[in-house]
Amino acid sequence: MVLSRGWSLFLVGVGVWAWAIWPRFGVAIWNDTRAWSGGAVGVGAPTGFLWIHAVLIAASLAIGSTAGVLGIRGWRAARRLSPAASAGGAEADDQRI
Repeated sequence: MVLSRGWSLFLVGVGVWAWAIWPRFGVAIWNDTRAWSGGAVGVGAPTGFLWIHAVLIAASLAIGSTAGVLGIRGWRAARRLSPAASAGGAEADDQRI
């Protein structure tokens, strides 16, 4: 399956968006007093509030990274299969793997 360039750019945008948004959210959660059992930032053990958000952030970054990588791979594949590349005949067919 080959993605169109439009969908490839969309997936790259999802990856960029994930890395632009989630780290900042992680800092906000870390600095939230509800994240620590001592009631102050960094005091006491991490609470469930911090852990559940850490899992959410990690999963979102993994999904965003995967989407971005798929978008880049789709863009490259669409570029290889462009009409200019397929005008090369048999050599272009070998590149479609």
